[in-house]
Amino acid sequence: MNQLYTKNTQAIFWNNNKTAIQRMLDYDYTIKREKPSVAAIVAPTSNSKFDKFFFGADEIMIPLYKTTAQAKAAQPQADVLLNFASFRTAYDVTMEALEIGGFSSMMITAEGIPERLARGMNEKARALGVTVIGPATVGAITPGAFKVANIGGTIDNIINSKLHRAGSCGLVTRSGGLFNELSNIISINADGIAEGVAIGGDRFVGSVFIDNLLRMESNPEVKYMILLGEVGGTEEYKVIEAIKDGRITKPIIAWCIGTIAKYYDSGVQFGHAGASANAESETAEYKNNAMAEAGIFVPATFNDLPAKIKEVFESLNLPEIPEPEMNTVPKSRRTKQFICTISDDRGEEATYAGFPISSVATPDTGKGIGDVISLLWFKKQYPQWATEFIETVLKTVADHGPAVSGAHNAKVTTRAGKSVVESLVTGLLTIGPRFGGAIDGAAEHFKYANDNELTPKEFLGHMKKQGIPIPGIGHRIKSLKNPDLRVTGLMNFAAENFPATPLLDYARTVEALTTSKKENLILNVDGTIGILMVDMWRALGYSEEEINDFIASGTLNAFFIVGRSIGFIGHILDEKRLAMPMYRHPMDDVLYQVDQAEEI
Repeated sequence: MNQLYTKNTQAIFWNNNKTAIQRMLDYDYTIKREKPSVAAIVAPTSNSKFDKFFFGADEIMIPLYKTTAQAKAAQPQADVLLNFASFRTAYDVTMEALEIGGFSSMMITAEGIPERLARGMNEKARALGVTVIGPATVGAITPGAFKVANIGGTIDNIINSKLHRAGSCGLVTRSGGLFNELSNIISINADGIAEGVAIGGDRFVGSVFIDNLLRMESNPEVKYMILLGEVGGTEEYKVIEAIKDGRITKPIIAWCIGTIAKYYDSGVQFGHAGASANAESETAEYKNNAMAEAGIFVPATFNDLPAKIKEVFESLNLPEIPEPEMNTVPKSRRTKQFICTISDDRGEEATYAGFPISSVATPDTGKGIGDVISLLWFKKQYPQWATEFIETVLKTVADHGPAVSGAHNAKVTTRAGKSVVESLVTGLLTIGPRFGGAIDGAAEHFKYANDNELTPKEFLGHMKKQGIPIPGIGHRIKSLKNPDLRVTGLMNFAAENFPATPLLDYARTVEALTTSKKENLILNVDGTIGILMVDMWRALGYSEEEINDFIASGTLNAFFIVGRSIGFIGHILDEKRLAMPMYRHPMDDVLYQVDQAEEI
Protein backbone atom coordinates (compact mmCIF):
# COMPACT_ATOMS: atom_id res chain seq x y z
CA MET A 1 0.00 0.00 0.00
CA ASN A 2 1.88 3.07 -1.25
CA GLN A 3 -0.79 5.54 -0.16
CA LEU A 4 -2.24 5.54 3.33
CA TYR A 5 -5.66 6.92 2.37
CA THR A 6 -7.68 7.64 -0.76
CA LYS A 7 -10.76 9.71 -1.52
CA ASN A 8 -12.86 6.57 -0.96
CA THR A 9 -11.40 5.72 2.45
CA GLN A 10 -13.97 5.49 5.24
CA ALA A 11 -13.40 5.15 8.97
CA ILE A 12 -15.09 3.80 12.07
CA PHE A 13 -14.75 6.41 14.79
CA TRP A 14 -14.45 4.93 18.30
CA ASN A 15 -15.97 7.37 20.82
CA ASN A 16 -18.43 10.01 19.71
CA ASN A 17 -16.09 13.01 19.67
CA LYS A 18 -18.49 15.33 17.88
CA THR A 19 -16.07 18.20 17.34
CA ALA A 20 -13.41 15.99 15.75
CA ILE A 21 -15.98 14.19 13.59
CA GLN A 22 -17.52 17.45 12.41
CA ARG A 23 -14.07 18.72 11.42
CA MET A 24 -13.56 15.61 9.31
CA LEU A 25 -16.92 16.10 7.62
CA ASP A 26 -16.24 19.78 6.97
CA TYR A 27 -12.98 18.74 5.33
CA ASP A 28 -14.83 16.14 3.23
CA TYR A 29 -17.31 18.76 2.06
CA THR A 30 -14.57 21.27 1.28
CA ILE A 31 -12.61 18.85 -0.93
CA LYS A 32 -15.83 17.57 -2.57
CA ARG A 33 -15.73 14.00 -1.36
CA GLU A 34 -18.76 12.02 -2.53
CA LYS A 35 -19.10 10.00 0.67
CA PRO A 36 -18.41 11.16 4.22
CA SER A 37 -15.14 9.82 5.59
CA VAL A 38 -16.84 8.64 8.81
CA ALA A 39 -19.04 5.62 8.10
CA ALA A 40 -19.92 4.70 11.68
CA ILE A 41 -19.40 5.69 15.30
CA VAL A 42 -18.87 3.30 18.20
CA ALA A 43 -20.58 4.78 21.24
CA PRO A 44 -20.84 2.04 23.92
CA THR A 45 -22.92 4.07 26.38
CA SER A 46 -25.35 5.63 23.89
CA ASN A 47 -28.87 4.34 23.42
CA SER A 48 -29.30 6.22 20.14
CA LYS A 49 -29.02 4.55 16.75
CA PHE A 50 -27.49 7.53 14.98
CA ASP A 51 -26.19 11.04 15.46
CA LYS A 52 -26.65 14.04 13.18
CA PHE A 53 -23.79 16.03 11.69
CA PHE A 54 -23.51 18.70 9.05
CA PHE A 55 -22.24 17.94 5.56
CA GLY A 56 -22.07 21.41 4.11
CA ALA A 57 -25.40 23.13 4.75
CA ASP A 58 -27.30 19.84 5.03
CA GLU A 59 -27.42 17.35 7.86
CA ILE A 60 -26.53 13.68 7.54
CA MET A 61 -27.09 10.75 9.88
CA ILE A 62 -24.13 8.64 10.97
CA PRO A 63 -25.08 5.31 12.58
CA LEU A 64 -24.05 4.57 16.17
CA TYR A 65 -23.12 1.10 17.39
CA LYS A 66 -22.40 -0.32 20.82
CA THR A 67 -19.35 -2.32 19.72
CA THR A 68 -16.63 -2.28 17.09
CA ALA A 69 -17.78 -5.70 15.88
CA GLN A 70 -21.30 -4.40 15.20
CA ALA A 71 -19.96 -1.32 13.42
CA LYS A 72 -17.56 -3.34 11.26
CA ALA A 73 -20.25 -5.89 10.35
CA ALA A 74 -22.60 -3.10 9.30
CA GLN A 75 -19.92 -1.05 7.51
CA PRO A 76 -17.43 -3.61 6.12
CA GLN A 77 -15.97 -1.09 3.63
CA ALA A 78 -14.67 1.10 6.50
CA ASP A 79 -11.07 -0.08 6.85
CA VAL A 80 -9.70 2.63 9.17
CA LEU A 81 -10.27 2.68 12.93
CA LEU A 82 -9.96 6.05 14.63
CA ASN A 83 -9.47 5.10 18.26
CA PHE A 84 -10.41 8.05 20.48
CA ALA A 85 -10.79 5.92 23.61
CA SER A 86 -9.08 6.95 26.85
CA PHE A 87 -5.66 5.51 27.71
CA ARG A 88 -7.44 3.06 30.04
CA THR A 89 -9.49 1.63 27.18
CA ALA A 90 -7.47 2.32 24.03
CA TYR A 91 -5.37 -0.86 24.24
CA ASP A 92 -8.42 -3.13 24.58
CA VAL A 93 -10.23 -1.34 21.75
CA THR A 94 -7.23 -1.74 19.43
CA MET A 95 -6.66 -5.40 20.28
CA GLU A 96 -10.33 -6.20 19.74
CA ALA A 97 -10.26 -4.47 16.35
CA LEU A 98 -7.15 -6.44 15.36
CA GLU A 99 -9.00 -9.65 16.25
CA ILE A 100 -12.05 -8.58 14.23
CA GLY A 101 -9.87 -7.85 11.20
CA GLY A 102 -10.61 -5.93 8.04
CA PHE A 103 -8.72 -2.78 9.06
CA SER A 104 -5.74 -1.56 7.03
CA SER A 105 -4.81 1.18 9.50
CA MET A 106 -5.63 2.39 12.98
CA MET A 107 -5.00 5.68 14.74
CA ILE A 108 -4.69 5.84 18.54
CA THR A 109 -4.98 9.28 20.09
CA ALA A 110 -4.57 8.23 23.75
CA GLU A 111 -1.33 9.10 25.50
CA GLY A 112 0.22 6.98 28.20
CA ILE A 113 -0.75 3.41 27.28
CA PRO A 114 1.56 1.22 29.43
CA GLU A 115 4.70 0.54 27.43
CA ARG A 116 4.55 -3.25 27.89
CA LEU A 117 1.05 -3.29 26.42
CA ALA A 118 1.98 -0.87 23.65
CA ARG A 119 4.87 -3.10 22.51
CA GLY A 120 2.63 -6.16 22.36
CA MET A 121 -0.10 -4.26 20.55
CA ASN A 122 2.31 -2.88 17.96
CA GLU A 123 3.89 -6.29 17.41
CA LYS A 124 0.50 -7.89 16.72
CA ALA A 125 -0.50 -5.09 14.33
CA ARG A 126 2.77 -5.42 12.43
CA ALA A 127 2.31 -9.19 12.14
CA LEU A 128 -1.16 -8.61 10.67
CA GLY A 129 0.04 -5.93 8.25
CA VAL A 130 -1.96 -3.18 9.95
CA THR A 131 -0.47 0.32 10.04
CA VAL A 132 -0.86 1.79 13.52
CA ILE A 133 -0.44 5.55 13.91
CA GLY A 134 0.18 6.47 17.54
CA PRO A 135 -0.37 6.16 20.44
CA ALA A 136 -0.30 9.83 21.42
CA THR A 137 -0.94 11.23 17.95
CA VAL A 138 -3.23 13.70 16.19
CA GLY A 139 -3.28 11.38 13.19
CA ALA A 140 -2.46 11.66 9.53
CA ILE A 141 -3.70 13.20 6.29
CA THR A 142 -3.69 12.59 2.57
CA PRO A 143 -4.55 16.10 1.33
CA GLY A 144 -7.51 16.21 -1.02
CA ALA A 145 -8.59 12.72 0.03
CA PHE A 146 -8.87 11.99 3.76
CA LYS A 147 -7.86 13.54 7.04
CA VAL A 148 -7.91 12.13 10.55
CA ALA A 149 -9.93 14.11 13.07
CA ASN A 150 -8.24 17.34 14.18
CA ILE A 151 -4.98 17.18 12.25
CA GLY A 152 -4.38 20.38 10.32
CA GLY A 153 -6.64 22.43 12.58
CA THR A 154 -9.55 24.51 11.30
CA ILE A 155 -10.72 24.63 7.70
CA ASP A 156 -9.21 28.10 7.29
CA ASN A 157 -5.85 26.85 8.55
CA ILE A 158 -6.09 23.77 6.31
CA ILE A 159 -6.62 25.87 3.19
CA ASN A 160 -3.88 28.33 4.16
CA SER A 161 -1.52 25.36 4.60
CA LYS A 162 -2.57 23.87 1.23
CA LEU A 163 -3.85 20.72 2.93
CA HIS A 164 -6.98 20.80 0.78
CA ARG A 165 -5.12 19.27 -2.18
CA ALA A 166 -2.12 17.06 -2.75
CA GLY A 167 1.32 18.65 -2.91
CA SER A 168 4.72 17.02 -3.45
CA CYS A 169 6.13 16.49 0.05
CA GLY A 170 5.87 13.45 2.30
CA LEU A 171 5.91 14.68 5.89
CA VAL A 172 6.61 12.51 8.96
CA THR A 173 6.85 13.97 12.45
CA ARG A 174 6.56 12.87 16.03
CA SER A 175 4.81 16.05 17.13
CA GLY A 176 1.21 16.80 16.17
CA GLY A 177 1.50 20.47 16.99
CA LEU A 178 4.66 20.87 14.92
CA PHE A 179 3.00 18.91 12.12
CA ASN A 180 0.58 21.80 11.68
CA GLU A 181 3.39 24.32 11.88
CA LEU A 182 5.48 22.44 9.31
CA SER A 183 2.49 22.10 6.97
CA ASN A 184 2.26 25.88 6.95
CA ILE A 185 6.00 26.28 6.42
CA ILE A 186 5.94 23.83 3.50
CA SER A 187 2.98 25.62 1.92
CA ILE A 188 4.88 28.93 2.04
CA ASN A 189 8.20 27.59 0.76
CA ALA A 190 7.00 24.76 -1.53
CA ASP A 191 3.73 23.38 -2.94
CA GLY A 192 2.33 21.56 0.12
CA ILE A 193 2.31 17.93 1.17
CA ALA A 194 1.15 14.77 -0.60
CA GLU A 195 0.89 12.75 2.60
CA GLY A 196 1.58 13.49 6.22
CA VAL A 197 1.78 11.42 9.39
CA ALA A 198 2.30 12.41 13.02
CA ILE A 199 3.57 9.08 14.33
CA GLY A 200 2.94 9.94 17.99
CA GLY A 201 4.93 11.01 21.00
CA ASP A 202 4.93 7.85 23.15
CA ARG A 203 8.20 5.92 23.37
CA PHE A 204 6.74 2.89 21.59
CA VAL A 205 4.55 3.79 18.62
CA GLY A 206 3.04 1.52 15.98
CA SER A 207 4.52 2.81 12.74
CA VAL A 208 7.90 4.51 13.00
CA PHE A 209 9.74 6.89 10.69
CA ILE A 210 11.14 4.19 8.42
CA ASP A 211 7.73 2.52 7.90
CA ASN A 212 6.16 5.73 6.66
CA LEU A 213 9.14 6.92 4.65
CA LEU A 214 9.41 3.60 2.81
CA ARG A 215 5.72 3.83 1.90
CA MET A 216 6.23 7.41 0.70
CA GLU A 217 9.27 6.27 -1.29
CA SER A 218 6.93 4.01 -3.29
CA ASN A 219 4.21 6.65 -3.59
CA PRO A 220 4.64 8.43 -6.96
CA GLU A 221 2.80 11.49 -5.62
CA VAL A 222 5.62 12.07 -3.09
CA LYS A 223 8.65 13.74 -4.72
CA TYR A 224 10.69 14.45 -1.57
CA MET A 225 10.30 13.90 2.16
CA ILE A 226 10.67 15.79 5.40
CA LEU A 227 11.41 14.10 8.72
CA LEU A 228 10.99 15.98 11.98
CA GLY A 229 12.44 13.94 14.82
CA GLU A 230 13.29 14.81 18.37
CA VAL A 231 15.66 13.96 21.17
CA GLY A 232 15.32 10.35 22.31
CA GLY A 233 15.17 7.03 20.51
CA THR A 234 17.17 5.68 17.59
CA GLU A 235 14.57 5.44 14.84
CA GLU A 236 16.38 8.00 12.68
CA TYR A 237 19.28 5.56 12.25
CA LYS A 238 16.94 3.11 10.45
CA VAL A 239 16.34 5.86 7.89
CA ILE A 240 20.10 6.37 7.49
CA GLU A 241 20.54 2.64 6.83
CA ALA A 242 17.74 2.69 4.24
CA ILE A 243 19.49 5.51 2.40
CA LYS A 244 22.81 3.67 2.50
CA ASP A 245 21.38 0.42 1.13
CA GLY A 246 19.33 2.17 -1.57
CA ARG A 247 15.81 1.50 -0.27
CA ILE A 248 15.27 5.26 -0.08
CA THR A 249 16.39 7.36 -3.04
CA LYS A 250 14.14 10.40 -2.86
CA PRO A 251 15.56 13.56 -1.24
CA ILE A 252 14.99 13.82 2.52
CA ILE A 253 15.10 16.98 4.62
CA ALA A 254 15.40 16.26 8.34
CA TRP A 255 15.80 17.89 11.71
CA CYS A 256 15.73 16.58 15.26
CA ILE A 257 14.46 19.09 17.77
CA GLY A 258 15.97 19.27 21.25
CA THR A 259 19.49 20.41 20.41
CA ILE A 260 19.28 22.76 23.39
CA ALA A 261 19.60 19.70 25.66
CA LYS A 262 23.41 19.91 25.47
CA TYR A 263 23.28 23.11 27.52
CA TYR A 264 21.72 21.31 30.50
CA ASP A 265 23.89 19.66 33.13
CA SER A 266 21.48 16.71 33.50
CA GLY A 267 19.07 14.85 31.21
CA VAL A 268 15.81 16.53 30.30
CA GLN A 269 12.59 15.27 28.75
CA PHE A 270 10.84 17.40 26.16
CA GLY A 271 7.09 16.90 26.45
CA HIS A 272 6.59 13.50 24.80
CA ALA A 273 7.24 10.28 26.67
CA GLY A 274 9.78 9.32 24.01
CA ALA A 275 11.60 12.67 23.98
CA SER A 276 14.36 11.81 26.40
CA ALA A 277 17.92 10.77 25.50
CA ASN A 278 19.30 7.73 27.35
CA ALA A 279 22.59 7.68 25.44
CA GLU A 280 24.68 10.09 23.39
CA SER A 281 23.39 8.53 20.17
CA GLU A 282 19.85 9.52 21.20
CA THR A 283 20.65 13.22 21.50
CA ALA A 284 19.26 15.55 18.87
CA GLU A 285 22.68 16.96 17.96
CA TYR A 286 24.23 13.51 17.44
CA LYS A 287 21.36 12.35 15.23
CA ASN A 288 21.38 15.56 13.17
CA ASN A 289 25.10 15.10 12.48
CA ALA A 290 24.64 11.44 11.56
CA MET A 291 21.83 12.25 9.14
CA ALA A 292 23.83 15.02 7.51
CA GLU A 293 26.76 12.64 7.00
CA ALA A 294 24.38 10.18 5.27
CA GLY A 295 23.41 12.79 2.67
CA ILE A 296 20.16 13.93 4.26
CA PHE A 297 19.51 17.68 3.96
CA VAL A 298 19.89 18.94 7.54
CA PRO A 299 19.69 22.71 8.23
CA ALA A 300 22.08 24.38 10.67
CA THR A 301 19.18 25.26 13.00
CA PHE A 302 15.44 24.82 13.11
CA ASN A 303 15.11 28.47 12.03
CA ASP A 304 16.97 27.56 8.82
CA LEU A 305 14.51 24.77 7.99
CA PRO A 306 12.17 26.91 5.79
CA ALA A 307 15.09 28.03 3.61
CA LYS A 308 16.31 24.43 3.28
CA ILE A 309 12.82 23.29 2.22
CA LYS A 310 12.69 26.05 -0.40
CA GLU A 311 16.16 25.16 -1.68
CA VAL A 312 15.45 21.45 -2.10
CA PHE A 313 11.99 22.00 -3.57
CA GLU A 314 13.18 24.45 -6.19
CA SER A 315 16.03 22.13 -7.19
CA LEU A 316 13.46 19.50 -8.21
CA ASN A 317 11.86 21.78 -10.85
CA LEU A 318 8.41 20.29 -10.30
CA PRO A 319 5.45 21.44 -12.39
CA GLU A 320 3.01 23.80 -10.72
CA ILE A 321 0.02 22.10 -9.07
CA PRO A 322 -3.32 23.59 -10.18
CA GLU A 323 -5.74 24.64 -7.47
CA PRO A 324 -8.91 22.48 -7.46
CA GLU A 325 -12.43 23.79 -7.08
CA MET A 326 -13.61 23.69 -3.47
CA ASN A 327 -16.84 23.94 -1.57
CA THR A 328 -17.19 26.59 1.10
CA VAL A 329 -18.48 25.47 4.47
CA PRO A 330 -21.42 27.71 5.41
CA LYS A 331 -20.80 30.04 8.33
CA SER A 332 -24.22 29.41 9.85
CA ARG A 333 -26.13 26.15 9.75
CA ARG A 334 -29.50 25.19 11.19
CA THR A 335 -30.25 21.77 12.60
CA LYS A 336 -33.40 20.01 11.39
CA GLN A 337 -36.18 19.19 13.84
CA PHE A 338 -37.53 16.12 12.07
CA ILE A 339 -35.91 13.25 10.21
CA CYS A 340 -37.48 11.16 7.44
CA THR A 341 -35.75 8.13 5.92
CA ILE A 342 -38.70 6.44 4.17
CA SER A 343 -40.19 8.90 1.68
CA ASP A 344 -39.35 12.12 -0.14
CA ASP A 345 -41.80 14.58 -1.69
CA ARG A 346 -39.30 17.22 -2.85
CA GLY A 347 -38.90 16.15 -6.48
CA GLU A 348 -41.29 15.99 -9.40
CA GLU A 349 -42.77 12.83 -7.95
CA ALA A 350 -42.86 11.64 -4.35
CA THR A 351 -40.96 8.44 -3.61
CA TYR A 352 -41.36 5.47 -1.29
CA ALA A 353 -37.88 4.43 -0.08
CA GLY A 354 -36.40 5.82 -3.29
CA PHE A 355 -39.04 4.40 -5.64
CA PRO A 356 -41.42 6.81 -7.41
CA ILE A 357 -45.02 6.18 -6.36
CA SER A 358 -45.97 5.54 -10.00
CA SER A 359 -43.56 2.57 -10.05
CA VAL A 360 -45.51 0.70 -7.36
CA ALA A 361 -49.04 2.09 -7.38
CA THR A 362 -50.79 0.83 -10.50
CA PRO A 363 -51.60 -2.82 -11.35
CA ASP A 364 -49.26 -2.86 -14.35
CA THR A 365 -46.27 -2.44 -12.00
CA GLY A 366 -46.95 -5.87 -10.51
CA LYS A 367 -46.65 -4.40 -7.03
CA GLY A 368 -49.17 -4.75 -4.21
CA ILE A 369 -49.80 -3.26 -0.78
CA GLY A 370 -47.28 -5.74 0.62
CA ASP A 371 -44.57 -4.13 -1.51
CA VAL A 372 -45.53 -0.66 -0.28
CA ILE A 373 -45.42 -1.84 3.34
CA SER A 374 -42.01 -3.45 2.83
CA LEU A 375 -40.70 -0.15 1.42
CA LEU A 376 -42.27 2.25 3.93
CA TRP A 377 -41.99 0.10 7.05
CA PHE A 378 -38.71 -1.70 6.45
CA LYS A 379 -36.98 0.24 3.64
CA LYS A 380 -36.42 -3.06 1.82
CA GLN A 381 -37.68 -4.71 -1.37
CA TYR A 382 -39.19 -7.95 -0.13
CA PRO A 383 -39.51 -10.93 -2.48
CA GLN A 384 -42.95 -11.81 -3.79
CA TRP A 385 -43.60 -14.65 -1.33
CA ALA A 386 -43.00 -12.25 1.60
CA THR A 387 -45.18 -9.42 0.25
CA GLU A 388 -47.94 -11.92 -0.52
CA PHE A 389 -47.69 -13.25 3.04
CA ILE A 390 -48.06 -9.69 4.39
CA GLU A 391 -51.16 -9.21 2.27
CA THR A 392 -52.51 -12.59 3.42
CA VAL A 393 -52.10 -11.46 7.04
CA LEU A 394 -53.91 -8.17 6.38
CA LYS A 395 -56.83 -9.97 4.71
CA THR A 396 -56.93 -12.57 7.49
CA VAL A 397 -57.23 -10.04 10.33
CA ALA A 398 -59.39 -7.46 8.49
CA ASP A 399 -62.53 -8.23 10.51
CA HIS A 400 -63.92 -10.56 13.14
CA GLY A 401 -67.51 -9.44 13.33
CA PRO A 402 -69.33 -6.59 15.13
CA ALA A 403 -69.11 -7.97 18.67
CA VAL A 404 -65.39 -7.60 19.36
CA SER A 405 -64.48 -4.55 21.42
CA GLY A 406 -62.90 -2.48 18.63
CA ALA A 407 -65.75 -2.92 16.17
CA HIS A 408 -68.27 -2.33 18.96
CA ASN A 409 -66.62 0.95 19.97
CA ALA A 410 -66.43 2.11 16.36
CA LYS A 411 -70.13 1.38 15.82
CA VAL A 412 -71.21 3.10 19.05
CA THR A 413 -69.15 6.22 18.23
CA THR A 414 -70.58 6.35 14.70
CA ARG A 415 -74.10 6.21 16.10
CA ALA A 416 -73.22 9.22 18.27
CA GLY A 417 -72.85 11.20 15.03
CA LYS A 418 -69.05 11.22 14.85
CA SER A 419 -66.97 11.18 11.67
CA VAL A 420 -65.22 8.21 10.14
CA VAL A 421 -61.88 9.37 11.60
CA GLU A 422 -63.24 9.83 15.13
CA SER A 423 -65.11 6.53 15.04
CA LEU A 424 -62.08 4.67 13.67
CA VAL A 425 -59.86 6.06 16.40
CA THR A 426 -62.15 4.80 19.18
CA GLY A 427 -61.95 1.32 17.68
CA LEU A 428 -58.17 1.46 17.27
CA LEU A 429 -57.73 2.57 20.88
CA THR A 430 -58.98 -0.81 22.08
CA ILE A 431 -56.12 -2.64 20.36
CA GLY A 432 -53.55 -3.68 22.90
CA PRO A 433 -52.44 -6.58 25.11
CA ARG A 434 -55.91 -8.19 25.22
CA PHE A 435 -57.06 -7.41 21.69
CA GLY A 436 -54.51 -7.96 18.93
CA GLY A 437 -51.55 -7.97 21.30
CA ALA A 438 -51.31 -11.75 21.25
CA ILE A 439 -49.45 -11.43 17.93
CA ASP A 440 -46.62 -9.53 19.63
CA GLY A 441 -46.69 -11.79 22.67
CA ALA A 442 -46.65 -15.02 20.68
CA ALA A 443 -43.67 -13.86 18.63
CA GLU A 444 -41.80 -12.73 21.73
CA HIS A 445 -42.36 -15.76 23.97
CA PHE A 446 -42.14 -18.51 21.37
CA LYS A 447 -38.97 -16.94 19.96
CA TYR A 448 -37.49 -16.73 23.46
CA ALA A 449 -38.24 -20.41 24.10
CA ASN A 450 -36.86 -21.48 20.73
CA ASP A 451 -33.74 -19.30 21.05
CA ASN A 452 -33.03 -20.79 24.48
CA GLU A 453 -33.75 -24.35 23.30
CA LEU A 454 -36.51 -24.95 25.84
CA THR A 455 -38.45 -28.17 25.41
CA PRO A 456 -42.23 -27.73 25.12
CA LYS A 457 -42.58 -28.91 28.73
CA GLU A 458 -39.87 -26.45 29.89
CA PHE A 459 -41.58 -23.67 27.94
CA LEU A 460 -44.92 -24.33 29.67
CA GLY A 461 -43.16 -24.35 33.03
CA HIS A 462 -41.37 -21.09 32.18
CA MET A 463 -44.65 -19.35 31.28
CA LYS A 464 -46.34 -20.70 34.42
CA LYS A 465 -43.54 -19.23 36.54
CA GLN A 466 -44.04 -15.91 34.77
CA GLY A 467 -47.75 -16.11 35.57
CA ILE A 468 -48.60 -15.46 31.90
CA PRO A 469 -50.99 -17.52 29.76
CA ILE A 470 -49.14 -18.56 26.60
CA PRO A 471 -49.96 -15.90 23.96
CA GLY A 472 -51.15 -17.42 20.71
CA ILE A 473 -52.44 -20.62 22.31
CA GLY A 474 -56.16 -21.30 22.87
CA HIS A 475 -59.50 -20.45 21.26
CA ARG A 476 -62.97 -19.98 22.68
CA ILE A 477 -64.67 -22.09 20.01
CA LYS A 478 -62.09 -23.69 17.76
CA SER A 479 -60.30 -26.94 18.65
CA LEU A 480 -58.55 -29.92 17.09
CA LYS A 481 -61.91 -31.24 15.94
CA ASN A 482 -63.10 -27.83 14.76
CA PRO A 483 -59.97 -26.20 13.30
CA ASP A 484 -59.68 -22.50 12.51
CA LEU A 485 -59.55 -22.26 8.73
CA ARG A 486 -57.65 -18.96 8.96
CA VAL A 487 -54.83 -20.80 10.72
CA THR A 488 -54.97 -23.60 8.18
CA GLY A 489 -54.70 -21.11 5.33
CA LEU A 490 -51.70 -19.34 6.85
CA MET A 491 -49.88 -22.59 7.53
CA ASN A 492 -50.57 -23.90 4.04
CA PHE A 493 -49.23 -20.67 2.52
CA ALA A 494 -46.06 -20.94 4.63
CA ALA A 495 -45.56 -24.59 3.72
CA GLU A 496 -45.78 -23.79 0.01
CA ASN A 497 -43.83 -20.51 -0.06
CA PHE A 498 -41.51 -20.06 2.94
CA PRO A 499 -37.92 -21.33 2.59
CA ALA A 500 -38.22 -22.73 6.13
CA THR A 501 -40.48 -22.41 9.19
CA PRO A 502 -38.34 -23.37 12.22
CA LEU A 503 -40.34 -21.36 14.76
CA LEU A 504 -43.67 -22.65 13.48
CA ASP A 505 -42.30 -26.19 13.62
CA TYR A 506 -41.33 -25.59 17.25
CA ALA A 507 -44.74 -24.05 18.03
CA ARG A 508 -46.47 -27.15 16.62
CA THR A 509 -44.59 -29.30 19.16
CA VAL A 510 -45.84 -27.00 21.92
CA GLU A 511 -49.38 -27.24 20.52
CA ALA A 512 -49.17 -31.05 20.63
CA LEU A 513 -48.48 -30.82 24.35
CA THR A 514 -51.15 -28.19 25.17
CA THR A 515 -53.90 -29.95 23.19
CA SER A 516 -53.12 -33.18 25.02
CA LYS A 517 -54.29 -31.35 28.13
CA LYS A 518 -57.28 -29.60 26.55
CA GLU A 519 -58.55 -29.83 22.98
CA ASN A 520 -59.09 -26.11 22.43
CA LEU A 521 -55.55 -25.11 23.46
CA ILE A 522 -54.63 -24.90 19.80
CA LEU A 523 -52.32 -22.50 18.02
CA ASN A 524 -54.68 -19.65 17.19
CA VAL A 525 -54.58 -17.10 14.38
CA ASP A 526 -52.73 -14.44 16.40
CA GLY A 527 -50.07 -16.92 17.44
CA THR A 528 -49.67 -18.28 13.91
CA ILE A 529 -49.22 -14.78 12.47
CA GLY A 530 -46.66 -13.74 15.09
CA ILE A 531 -44.66 -16.93 14.76
CA LEU A 532 -44.68 -16.91 10.95
CA MET A 533 -43.60 -13.26 10.90
CA VAL A 534 -40.47 -14.29 12.81
CA ASP A 535 -39.88 -17.11 10.34
CA MET A 536 -40.35 -14.65 7.46
CA TRP A 537 -37.80 -12.19 8.84
CA ARG A 538 -35.31 -14.96 9.51
CA ALA A 539 -35.67 -16.19 5.94
CA LEU A 540 -35.14 -12.63 4.69
CA GLY A 541 -31.78 -12.48 6.47
CA TYR A 542 -32.54 -10.22 9.43
CA SER A 543 -30.43 -10.73 12.53
CA GLU A 544 -32.00 -12.00 15.76
CA GLU A 545 -31.36 -8.58 17.31
CA GLU A 546 -33.21 -6.85 14.46
CA ILE A 547 -36.15 -9.22 14.82
CA ASN A 548 -36.24 -8.60 18.58
CA ASP A 549 -36.33 -4.87 17.84
CA PHE A 550 -39.29 -5.39 15.47
CA ILE A 551 -41.18 -7.25 18.19
CA ALA A 552 -40.32 -4.72 20.92
CA SER A 553 -41.34 -1.74 18.76
CA GLY A 554 -44.83 -3.12 18.08
CA THR A 555 -44.26 -3.84 14.40
CA LEU A 556 -46.33 -7.02 14.59
CA ASN A 557 -49.23 -5.21 16.18
CA ALA A 558 -48.99 -2.68 13.35
CA PHE A 559 -50.05 -5.38 10.87
CA PHE A 560 -53.12 -6.03 13.01
CA ILE A 561 -53.86 -2.29 13.21
CA VAL A 562 -53.73 -1.84 9.44
CA GLY A 563 -55.72 -4.97 8.72
CA ARG A 564 -58.39 -4.41 11.35
CA SER A 565 -58.81 -0.76 10.27
CA ILE A 566 -60.36 -2.14 7.08
CA GLY A 567 -63.00 -3.92 9.12
CA PHE A 568 -63.62 -1.02 11.50
CA ILE A 569 -64.20 1.34 8.59
CA GLY A 570 -66.55 -1.22 7.09
CA HIS A 571 -68.64 -1.24 10.28
CA ILE A 572 -68.58 2.56 10.48
CA LEU A 573 -69.82 2.91 6.89
CA ASP A 574 -72.41 0.21 7.56
CA GLU A 575 -73.78 2.21 10.50
CA LYS A 576 -73.93 5.40 8.42
CA ARG A 577 -75.53 3.61 5.48
CA LEU A 578 -78.22 2.19 7.80
CA ALA A 579 -78.66 5.63 9.47
CA MET A 580 -78.62 3.98 12.87
CA PRO A 581 -79.76 6.08 15.85
CA MET A 582 -77.84 6.95 19.02
CA TYR A 583 -76.92 3.81 20.93
CA ARG A 584 -78.02 3.24 24.48
CA HIS A 585 -77.22 -0.02 26.21
CA PRO A 586 -80.32 -1.87 27.51
CA MET A 587 -80.74 -1.52 31.26
CA ASP A 588 -81.68 -5.18 31.68
CA ASP A 589 -78.21 -6.11 30.43
CA VAL A 590 -76.54 -4.26 33.32
CA LEU A 591 -76.05 -5.78 36.77
CA TYR A 592 -76.85 -2.95 39.18
CA GLN A 593 -75.59 -3.11 42.75
CA VAL A 594 -75.66 0.46 44.07
CA ASP A 595 -75.52 0.66 47.86
CA GLN A 596 -76.05 3.91 49.75
CA ALA A 597 -72.76 5.72 50.23
CA GLU A 598 -71.30 5.46 53.70
CA GLU A 599 -70.97 8.73 55.60
CA ILE A 600 -67.41 9.61 56.67
